[in-house]
Amino acid sequence: MTRKVFYISDGTAITAEIFGHAVLSQFPVDFEQKTYPFIETLAKAEEVRNLINDSFITTGERPLIFHSIVNPEIRAIIYSSEGLDYDFLNTFVAPLEQQLGIKAEPKAHRTHSIANDSYNARIDAIHYAMDNDDGVTMKNLEEADVILIGVSRCGKTPSSLYLSMQFGIKAANYPFIAEDMEDLKLPPELKRYKKKLFGLTINPQRLQEIRQSRLADSKYASPRQCRMEVKEVEMLFKRERIPFINTTNSSVEEIATKILSKTGLERSMF
Repeated sequence: MTRKVFYISDGTAITAEIFGHAVLSQFPVDFEQKTYPFIETLAKAEEVRNLINDSFITTGERPLIFHSIVNPEIRAIIYSSEGLDYDFLNTFVAPLEQQLGIKAEPKAHRTHSIANDSYNARIDAIHYAMDNDDGVTMKNLEEADVILIGVSRCGKTPSSLYLSMQFGIKAANYPFIAEDMEDLKLPPELKRYKKKLFGLTINPQRLQEIRQSRLADSKYASPRQCRMEVKEVEMLFKRERIPFINTTNSSVEEIATKILSKTGLERSMF
């Protein structure tokens, strides 16, 4: 039977979801997951409590509840349900109060708020990534923290967007296309910012599968074309001593983390 899971917060519930997903991913069990953000009133908390209790009555199993509720009155209502509570914030707050010798000052929305000093930097980074996607423009590369390069469909765009959204990194990206392969070299604009370049490569078979789903039975998606492009671009990376990673078996989160680790770029948390 599928186990019911509730993510609850008087804020965005992002913190509860991240922690909960990380924990549940360790178990080979099917979970039916529901998220309830902005539970900011007692009435809303009581509605969610009723949903939790209904789930228990229906399934006979106590739902799992992951929550990051700051308001103690709202938290008490959730505690009174038939669910199994996993309260991330308060699990760590009390021990930290003892270690730091400072009383916590709980405040809803603090972890994901426009009041955060880094918020505008993140928005700027997102706009930058979108404006500098796929080599559309190369006029403001001096602003980039990193410039991702590689063949088409190796993961440059999602990685650029993830770096900007999650870490506030200004990431541009530039694709090498079929027409570049006859005499592949770095364009002068990229050569100028060589220290910012970071390469992505991919297994040719996986690249062919991705391209086939985009443009079936085209030269662009042919196995031969994919093998040739990957080979040429990897030779360029080695010749120019550009650091690179293989994205074949990595999620976008893993790709972004590897890029930060290898470049030494400082991540900002929001």
